[in-house]
Order: sequence, then structure tokens, then C-alpha cells
Amino acid sequence: MFDMIERFLQTQNNFMPLRYDYSNIKRMTRGFKEKLGEGGYGSVYKGKLRSGRDVAVKMLSKPKDGGQDFMNEVATIGRIHHVNVVGLVGYCVERTKRALVYDFMPNGSLDKYITNLEGSPMLSWQRKYDIILGVARGIEYLHRGCHVRILHFDIKPHNILLDENFIPKISDFGLAKLYPTDNSIVTLTAAHGTIGYVAPELINRCIGEISYKADVYSFGMLLMEMLDLKRNVVENEENSSQYFPDWIYDKFNKGKEIVLDEEADDDEKKMTRKMSLVALWCIQTNPVQRPSMSKVVEMLEGEGEVLEVPPQPLQSQLTGPLFNQVMESSMTLSSDSMALLENPNNNLVEVDICSD
Repeated sequence: MFDMIERFLQTQNNFMPLRYDYSNIKRMTRGFKEKLGEGGYGSVYKGKLRSGRDVAVKMLSKPKDGGQDFMNEVATIGRIHHVNVVGLVGYCVERTKRALVYDFMPNGSLDKYITNLEGSPMLSWQRKYDIILGVARGIEYLHRGCHVRILHFDIKPHNILLDENFIPKISDFGLAKLYPTDNSIVTLTAAHGTIGYVAPELINRCIGEISYKADVYSFGMLLMEMLDLKRNVVENEENSSQYFPDWIYDKFNKGKEIVLDEEADDDEKKMTRKMSLVALWCIQTNPVQRPSMSKVVEMLEGEGEVLEVPPQPLQSQLTGPLFNQVMESSMTLSSDSMALLENPNNNLVEVDICSD
């Protein structure tokens, strides 16, 4: 594995990040003194370079994929320079030790700002809008702004980091795939993602082809989380068991406003309506009906009054009450089509993928 990673690194041209020895990693983290977080990938520690610059050091746990996640991350994020993508400062490969050194994001990840817990920090509607627009621009750059098309495949609040000015940065490219910009269809034998954000065609191939539209779906679900529609609003309604996209459609069809904050002014209410419509377009079951991220940015930056209500998707997106039925129907397939899906708590769940 070490030799394979070494050969891979030697083939990378125009590669900007620095290579650190493991002794440098220990020194910059003061012996891994301050842990920032951990997950299935390993642990993240705060560090400081000799220049005084703060960094986040991700120590990768022992891989089960032959080092593919590490190489994916290095190959993608190592050559990306965009205001809405986290910067990779350097990396370490030393036998069994692998580390990635990133710019430090003092405001942490987005998930802690949208988790409705007592004492959780709150974001204004304007700041929510600015964050979601920044994320959209970052994904658009990955899809169109590079010399290759980069598909992230794991867009979720935990992977959106916020700098000191709350500018969002897309992170964690371990599942990313690179494709020529003229190739819109992706060939995958297995897929990874996070339940609740993974596109339905990754669960059941019969729904449609896998493409960059998978990231669009995940973005739409992230936007739903930002609006907090999945928790507070539906719980306060009579039909609290109704799946939340259906609830939004009912509101629009009856000409009612979606009021998420009684104290919101008219501009904030317009902003809420616009983001709700964009989210509904993004989470269409049929990937063909989802907009590109360029179109998403255009819709977010434009006037919300001109946006049309999208067609109501089939069966509430496969992540609602009938999700288990879809899962059961896919279990009749061969084990060769297994995919690993990760839930928000970093537990792995095996799911069959329907082959053509």
C-alpha cells in the first residue's frame, strides 16, 4: 500500500501541498494534544505551523480500501483553489502513518449550527443564505470550474466547515471521483454516502443514471436542514407524520406562506420561500429533473418570485416512510452490488444497489 501511494504521489503534476515527516506532524500538534473531532476516518487535531499559522491535522485510521480514500483526497483537494473549498496545506505518508493538513476553520462544521439543541448557536437568515450560496458555488466549481469534473458524493453539514467570517468551505473528499468534464454519466460498482443525504439512484439504480446530479440531491437535503423544515415546522402541524417535502408542496399549492420564524421580516420570508423552492427542485427523485449546480446558483441569486413550483416527486423521495420498502426490495440482488452507506453517526450500513 505504501509503495502504491508513493507511486501515485510521484505522478501528480503541479502539486502544491507540502510533504511533512511524521515527526513534523507530532511537533505541530504538540503530540496530538488538542483533539477537534473524530469519525470513521480517524481523528482531527489542532496544530500550528512554524510560521504561527493554525492548521487542522486529520490522522487517518488504518484504511480498508488500500489507501484509496487518502489518494482521492490528495488528488482532488490538493489542486483545488476556491474560496468555498477547504485548502490542503500538506500531507504525511510514512509507512502506516497518513495525515492530511488543512487550513484551520475556527467556527467548526455547519452541523453544530443547525442541530436544534438547547444552547446551540443560532444563525441569522441572511447568514444561512450566504452559507448556502457559498456551498452552491463551491459545488458548482467542483462540477465545472476544474479541468476535470469532481463529484463529491458526501455533501452534508458535517463536511461544510466555516472560517472566522462564516465563509463555508467544502471538505472531506475521501469519496470523491474525478471524471472528464464531457462525461456526465458515472460508472460505479459501489457507492458511499450518508443516509438522509444520499441520492435515491445510489440506493436503487433503477431510478436513473448516477451523475453529478447526486451531489445536487445531497445539496438539496442540506438546504432542507438549513431551513429546519425536517424538524420544527412539521412537528407543529396537525399532519406531523406527513413527510416534509409533501408538507411544503401542500403549502405552496394552497397559496400559503412557509413561516419558519414569526419574527422574520418580509425580505427574510421571501428568502425562505426561494430557498424552499430551490431545495424542492434539488431533491427531485428523477435525477433528470434536478437542475445543475450552475442553475441552482442562478436561482439562489435571482428573484424568488419568478421561481416555479417543481413537480411533486414520486413517493416523497425514498427517504420517508416507504424508505424501508425500497431497501427491502433491493435486498434480492447479488452481494456484488453492495454499497456502504454511512449514517450521520458514522455507523456503516450495508445496502444493495439495483443493477441494470
